[in-house]
Amino acid sequence: MNTRLVTLSTALLISLSSLSLQTQAADSITSIYTALEGATCKTIESSEEGTGWYKGRCKGLSGYDLLVMEGDIRQTITVLDPKQKEFPLELWNTVSSGFSSLGTKAEWRVKKQANKTLPLALIVRFNASENPEHPEKTTSYLVVSKITAKQICVTDVIKPQANANELARRLADQSGNKACK
Repeated sequence: MNTRLVTLSTALLISLSSLSLQTQAADSITSIYTALEGATCKTIESSEEGTGWYKGRCKGLSGYDLLVMEGDIRQTITVLDPKQKEFPLELWNTVSSGFSSLGTKAEWRVKKQANKTLPLALIVRFNASENPEHPEKTTSYLVVSKITAKQICVTDVIKPQANANELARRLADQSGNKACK
């Protein structure tokens, strides 16, 4: 009977240790925020003609930057990786083709490894006017994009709901193996 108790105790300790390691691994993913407007963003091109257009470059992190673009009263983001390769998110196609605007900040889901910050995903707010008869009414989506060595693309679009921010973070943390939209 003592052998059985020792075996059960050992199994319980191993299970708790494993759970603790899983929690520590999940806890090592955190958020860092960068601006999508203001002093950290520089205008690259713009025009007032017609409905106007704009292209600006906003500082990201770990060598990544964000190109914020607007045309025909619609906005989107292109992610620049550290090698300056462009990854267009095409939010006006992947989320909504309605008039749109971005939130004021980007949330980067990152993992810290050996004094380096490794971006795993990006979360941005995308406000879309989807009813032409009531353009003042907007739907505010959270858009999750995975960041891997080979791909940066939209994986999830979260509609307004309770706990949307927590859901976006959870989906971002699991986005690495997801298909692109």
